[in-house]
Amino acid sequence: MINTFHTVTVERAAEAYVLSRGKARFLSIAQAIRAIRTLMPACKATDRELEELVAAASIIHGVPVAFDFKTAVAAGPLLHS
Repeated sequence: MINTFHTVTVERAAEAYVLSRGKARFLSIAQAIRAIRTLMPACKATDRELEELVAAASIIHGVPVAFDFKTAVAAGPLLHS
């Protein structure tokens, strides 16, 4: 038997996380970043880059997103739907 392992890219991890939260009221950017960092501890992407990837995937798939990560410019979480 031959085992093949597919490489998981950061983009695919972000999209998979968004799709797994599709039925949620909204997606938390902070939780998404923690989940991706747990899945991919050697990820070299910055938190800001991960934030952008998750936000883009959320918008593409119509999942409301809370920009609740500490690097956000606004004082409180922003919702996008």
